[in-house]
Amino acid sequence: MTELTCIVCPIGCRLKVDEKNNYAVTGNACKRGEVYGKNEMQNPTRVLTTTVAIDFGMHSRCPVRTDGAIPKGKLFEAMDILKKVRIKSPVKCGEVILKDILHTGIDVIATRDM
Repeated sequence: MTELTCIVCPIGCRLKVDEKNNYAVTGNACKRGEVYGKNEMQNPTRVLTTTVAIDFGMHSRCPVRTDGAIPKGKLFEAMDILKKVRIKSPVKCGEVILKDILHTGIDVIATRDM
């Protein structure tokens, strides 16, 4: 039995996930908590939010994020790739900065006009 705090909504339910019983989830106030608990135990994912270097802009870094969740185990590898990325101003919010990071099908997008 593993205990988790659900992060899907502000309630923060204390979940119990029973790995021996097909990842049965208890303690959730809504269906989203059940889905979160099962996914967190079987295939945890996260949206990555960071910055990349930008040339010819008012600031030296541009905020970016993945447009979907990537496997938690690939976060550091994704960060290593993004450390090497340099973009040129101007950039529009939502513009794809890097397509298909780590062959996940997830793009890295700008989160601010720069």
